[in-house]
Amino acid sequence: MLEKSPTTTDLGQAAQSAPLIAIASVIVSMALIAIGNGLMFAYIPVRLGVDGFDPTWAGLIVTGLSAGGLAGCILTGPLVRRVGHARAFMVLSALIALSNAAIGAGPMPLLWIAARALYGFAICGIFIVAQSWLNDAVPNAIRGRIMAVFYVAYVAGLGVGYATLATVDILTAAVPLIGITFTALSILPVGMTRLAQPPPPQAASVALGLAWKISPVGVVGMLAVGGLSMSISGFAPIHATAKGYSQADVALLLSAMPIGTLILQVPLGWISDRTDRRYVLAGAAALAVVASVLAIGFDGGALAILAVIYLIWDGASESIYSLSSAHAADRAGKDELLALSSSLLFAWSLSGFVVPGIVTALSAVFGTETFIYVGIFIASAFCLFVLWRVFAARPAPAIATGSFAPMSAQAPLPVELAFAPDDDEPRRSND
Repeated sequence: MLEKSPTTTDLGQAAQSAPLIAIASVIVSMALIAIGNGLMFAYIPVRLGVDGFDPTWAGLIVTGLSAGGLAGCILTGPLVRRVGHARAFMVLSALIALSNAAIGAGPMPLLWIAARALYGFAICGIFIVAQSWLNDAVPNAIRGRIMAVFYVAYVAGLGVGYATLATVDILTAAVPLIGITFTALSILPVGMTRLAQPPPPQAASVALGLAWKISPVGVVGMLAVGGLSMSISGFAPIHATAKGYSQADVALLLSAMPIGTLILQVPLGWISDRTDRRYVLAGAAALAVVASVLAIGFDGGALAILAVIYLIWDGASESIYSLSSAHAADRAGKDELLALSSSLLFAWSLSGFVVPGIVTALSAVFGTETFIYVGIFIASAFCLFVLWRVFAARPAPAIATGSFAPMSAQAPLPVELAFAPDDDEPRRSND
């Protein structure tokens, strides 16, 4: 009996379905990594607090993580050019597993600083690999939706990881083992993917002068959100532990924060697509200021109220990241996108390294609540800067404004394979 030959329609449907499955493999891998990462983020300060270590050690660990992330932003490109996207992803995943294994050796702060620096290097690199891979594989027509799913999947995974802390005995090595397990699982979808690898990425040069010329608000926004994001995500569990909240309380507080990221970005992005994004950026910064002031007022109070406050604070701060990225892209020409994205990534990474170091030093003198006051200063300064730019420069023409896509400051910008809009003309408008 003769086999039925596949029709042209069958082949076309297979060609369309296979890439979607392959694309999903990268997204699933990142969601699995996020679960382990969220759990480890919550575990480290709580475990150090239970064992009686000074909160300064936890702050130094956050600073070490940020330093590793800065190195990852610089060195990931050469790694991908040498071994390709898939192998780079698996190598970096292995480094995260090694970092978690070192944490599992027990509370040794110096070792943990080195381990989290290794984690920072690896997670920053993985984001660059995953996002640039997706950017190359996804057509323009659905890129925004695919990247939105990517960010939502990662943020949701972080929330699951945070919440998991409440169910685990932190006095054992269970948490690092769970982190290693999810990291190992994340390698499987990528290792089995049929998604074609992109060509070797271009070398992305940092050109802060050019980025400033294109979009001062975009550059300052990345500087602001780099410090805000690392301060809130890194020091909130440290402060909550120092204030005497239980392991379950810290898990609940942290798991509420990603919800704010998911809830606030969509309406703010929708509004920003229909007006000058700078108004929305100023509003997000003002909301972050209000939330951080409330965080001081209710500090140490009812957990439910504090969780809502941190939800709003984190969501407003994370929105600055996506809004600043979209605002800068509105003003860049096709040939400027690669340098712009690499420069914005560098600004974000640099601030994410410097600000936690400052917070750690000040916390040793003024207490663990210092990060809240630093957050108020950063958000207030950024809000005033944006308002000044609104009066000092005209907005981008409506025709030049792109479409907003949700993003998270926990996910570095896709710098290595920056995609270009369909038009070839520069869109700078001297914001």
